[in-house]
Amino acid sequence: MNTKSILIIGAIFTCLAVMIGAFGSHALKPILQQVGKPEVFETASQYHFYHALGLLLVGSLHDKFPKITFVAYCFLVGILLFSGSLYVLALTGVTPLGAVAPIGGSAFMIGWAGLAYQVAKS
Repeated sequence: MNTKSILIIGAIFTCLAVMIGAFGSHALKPILQQVGKPEVFETASQYHFYHALGLLLVGSLHDKFPKITFVAYCFLVGILLFSGSLYVLALTGVTPLGAVAPIGGSAFMIGWAGLAYQVAKS
């Protein structure tokens, strides 16, 4: 991944975070209340948004710290696994999917730690 692709992916994922969050707050509200997991959906949406913005940060810093490409991958994996599994859990109530979330959460933490390491090392 290069700077441009990280920024494009970050912008797309940020747009998706806004769209999914709004869709969840309005169109999916009855389903989320029926399944009983609106707070799970909200958590998924928040972390999706935070880490999509994180992708934009990584893209902005990429030219100065090219080795942070790894961080972009971590955030991408984290969004897909953490937020993705929680979105599905919130909409379906299928609880085994919650077991995937910690893997995505670990990817988030590794990404932030990797960013700190690369910046400190330079």
